[in-house]
Amino acid sequence: MMACVRKYITEPVNPATVIEMDRETVERVARIAHLKLTEEELEGYSRDLSEILEYFKVLDEAPGSEEFGFNPVEISDVLREDEPRMETDPADLLRDMRTYEEYVRGPRLT
Repeated sequence: MMACVRKYITEPVNPATVIEMDRETVERVARIAHLKLTEEELEGYSRDLSEILEYFKVLDEAPGSEEFGFNPVEISDVLREDEPRMETDPADLLRDMRTYEEYVRGPRLT
């Protein structure tokens, strides 16, 4: 049974293929999940899961991500490039501060 489980886990899934949820597939999944289902439950789950997969076919008709990104509004970079510049002369800043050999002196930490 482990080889059976390993086979289904390692098989690559092609999204273009339609997966059919027949009674056999539901029975196999129930066996792997250690579920004991009755015949009525197997038939009901296979019918319900087939309906759910039919609803997902609508998503295949939706436009792909090549046309639209995650955000429908285009985002552009509105920030400017960093340019180094001196808005205030350092000498003017240092003139009103307590300095020692052009280093700013702060309060002593104790």
